[in-house]
Amino acid sequence: MPLPFLTADRDLDFDRRAAESAPLPHDEPDHWRRPYRPGPWRVGTAAVFLLLASFVLLSAMIIAMAGSLPGAVVCAVVAVVLIALAVRLLRVGVWVSASGLRQVGLLRTTTEPWSAVASVRTVQQPVRWLGLPRTVQGQAVVVARVQGEPLRVVVTDHNSDFLSRPTAFERAADALEAWAAEYRR
Repeated sequence: MPLPFLTADRDLDFDRRAAESAPLPHDEPDHWRRPYRPGPWRVGTAAVFLLLASFVLLSAMIIAMAGSLPGAVVCAVVAVVLIALAVRLLRVGVWVSASGLRQVGLLRTTTEPWSAVASVRTVQQPVRWLGLPRTVQGQAVVVARVQGEPLRVVVTDHNSDFLSRPTAFERAADALEAWAAEYRR
C-alpha cells in the first residue's frame, strides 16, 4: 500500500504546482486561508505540546484510578490547556480572504479589511529570531494601514515558519503581496 505522505515527492510536486499556478490559486476567495504552509519549527513545537498533553492525560487517568479526583481534574485541565496552546500555535500567522487580512497571534487576532490596508511589502529590518528577544538582520512582511500605525510584524524570514527556508518565505511574501494587489483596489 503506497504511503504518499512519507515521500519527499509531495513537497516537490507542491512547489511545481505553486510555480505553475496563478498568483492567487484559490477557488473560494471568501474563506480565510493561510497563503503558506506552517513551518517545521512551528509544527514540531506543537507536536511536543501534544505529546506532553498525552502524558499529562495519562497521569490524570492514573491519578483518577488511584482515587484522587481533584488531582485528576487538575491534570486534565492542564492537558486541555496544552492542547489548546498547540492548536493555537498552529494557527499563528497571516490569513487572507477577499474581505481582508487577519494576523493571528498566540494571544490576540487582528483583522483589517482590504480597504484599511495601505500596502503590503517586504522590507529589510532587524527581526526576532524564532520569536525570541534576540534580533538578527532579516526580511519581514510589513502591513501598513491607511490610518494609524502598521500592524505588528508576524511574517519574517527568521520565524518558526520560514527559518532556513528562504524560498518559502519569498513565495509567501509574493502571495501576500498578490492578495493585497488583487483586493485593495
